[in-house]
Amino acid sequence: MSLPAYLSDPLLILIAYLIGSIPFAVVVSRIFRLQDPRNYGSGNPGATNVLRSGHKTAAALTLIGDAAKGWFAVWEAGQLSVSPALMAAIALAVFLGHLYPVFLKFKGGKGVATALGIMVALQPWLAIASMATWVIIAVFFRYSSLAAIICAIFAPVFYILGGAIGVWPLPTELAAALCIIGLLLLYRHRANISRLMAGTEPQLGKKKS
Repeated sequence: MSLPAYLSDPLLILIAYLIGSIPFAVVVSRIFRLQDPRNYGSGNPGATNVLRSGHKTAAALTLIGDAAKGWFAVWEAGQLSVSPALMAAIALAVFLGHLYPVFLKFKGGKGVATALGIMVALQPWLAIASMATWVIIAVFFRYSSLAAIICAIFAPVFYILGGAIGVWPLPTELAAALCIIGLLLLYRHRANISRLMAGTEPQLGKKKS
């Protein structure tokens, strides 16, 4: 499918940002009449913090929603046959929308699920490898943040290695976008890194106090 003339590159990037800005953690919590996730636990409007409410269904729906918006923005760009450079810009825009959503006064989540959705749209096998890494770390160490930090480091490495051995194409722009997303994930987890080092990071499944 070719790109319609009325859809300029900046407009597509803006639409991707607005899609990323949809705060599923807050929306789902309101639907289930739960406390606003920004008011307990880590204060992060994401699936892991919603899980601390004890409502697993709400947490699962938040995870699916956050991943789906990353997937949809990039998948739709693929349907429009955009260039690798524009695809990379759209991937970054939807990710930044989650991190700095206009609907929450630019105070959003950490982006793990949205990054996963982006990878599903770009290369499903990359998403599977990253998700397997997350599960292994989370199961053995019981820290969602540690699993996310490890994935932030390894996902760009997986993508570059996969491209180097011919598993998938390796556009420079998309490799750069994934590296930037990985760095942003690390930056958003800087407080978690400090707590992990101090031994005060809450473990998976722990309810809010």
